[in-house]
Amino acid sequence: MSLFSKPKYSTVVVKKKDIPKGLWTKCPISGEIVFNKELEANLMVVPKSGYHFPIGARQRIASLFDPDTFEEADTTLRSADPLGFVDSQPYPERIKKYERDSGLNEAVVCGTGDIEGITVSVAVMDFRFCGGAMGSAVGEKITRAIEVAVKRKLPCIIFSASGGARMQEGIFSLMQMAKTSAALGRLADARLPYISVLTHPTMGGVTASFATLGDLNLAEPGALIGFAGARVIKETTKQTLPPGFQSAEFLLKHGLIDQIVSRLEMRSHLRAVLTALYLKKRPALAAKN
Repeated sequence: MSLFSKPKYSTVVVKKKDIPKGLWTKCPISGEIVFNKELEANLMVVPKSGYHFPIGARQRIASLFDPDTFEEADTTLRSADPLGFVDSQPYPERIKKYERDSGLNEAVVCGTGDIEGITVSVAVMDFRFCGGAMGSAVGEKITRAIEVAVKRKLPCIIFSASGGARMQEGIFSLMQMAKTSAALGRLADARLPYISVLTHPTMGGVTASFATLGDLNLAEPGALIGFAGARVIKETTKQTLPPGFQSAEFLLKHGLIDQIVSRLEMRSHLRAVLTALYLKKRPALAAKN
């Protein structure tokens, strides 16, 4: 080899290892990367930014109730197909898909349980099932949860997460707005408290009925709350809408909701509210009945 010739080097290509999927989640506000197990342990709330990711009904119930006190009710109630609705596929086929994807048989889980020793009747909606849309089965389950509260003289709490009424059931879904509201009227006549918790998102006929009828209307931070979508409102009114006008923070400022409560503080906050609205008045309720 010549003294001035260039040595030959072999090139080794090192393949970059991909980050395994499903281990990390990026916060949409701060851009922070959070380990999924840490996020789940924190009830899907990003530790630094406080951003609230959606949470399933059963995970929410587990975080709220004292261990082994929750008893689910009306587990056999399921959606019917009163209109024989078909779009790109029959409605019953869609229901089967929602069941597989969510692990639920409807968009709401109802029952009774104890929150730090106080028994309540609860309905918890789950957006994973048909976008939390309210059909006749959802309305019936929520109505029954309210009626259980009346019968057993318990407070009622409803966690809403819904895109509105379920179009595949037409007028049968819209009827649930009046049905649930009437049941809440009977709860009010019995002088029992109703606490509504609006989570992301709460829209349409759910907002226009039971979700905003609480003696106390609470919301999670950043929750989208409204009736029609922003684009529809803007096209209808021909006006520029205020920034964030359907956020929980905007609606708190304008009086639609009463308080914004972090999911991490919801259990203790509900205990304090129930003590004020229910426990201190329970002797009077017992005497009245």
